[in-house]
Amino acid sequence: MFAKRTARILYVEDDADTREFVSYVLTHAHYEVVVAESPDHAARIAQTTSFDLYLIDNWMPGASGVELCGWLRRFDYNTPILFLSGAAYEQDKRAALAAGAQGYLTKPVGVEELVEEVSRLITTTRPVGDRESPRSTLADEKCLI
Repeated sequence: MFAKRTARILYVEDDADTREFVSYVLTHAHYEVVVAESPDHAARIAQTTSFDLYLIDNWMPGASGVELCGWLRRFDYNTPILFLSGAAYEQDKRAALAAGAQGYLTKPVGVEELVEEVSRLITTTRPVGDRESPRSTLADEKCLI
């Protein structure tokens, strides 16, 4: 029988504390998390590594998450993109979705909601024989990111 593959996430976040915490949560939900601190760094990583999900902050120095999303969509049409951002304006959400994202969560967000949305997006885009539904022991906590 084939072993289940751990889903790989590229998480792009400029704030070190948030990056560390979200990475911790997703790692404990049984995901492999690769982090990038800027859109430029993320673009370099995405050119050489495949991912099951891109998790992107919106407002970052150098370029926006929307710009990164548009760039990713030029070469990767299939991998889901989820925004996790403090940018709560409707225009930010609309711009992210128009650029090719499948979801937009606004900080602060509950750990359970984040893990469920990540799982939903990965599960609905994976081949039937390669599905898994990671669960976090942290998902039961009412912690906010």
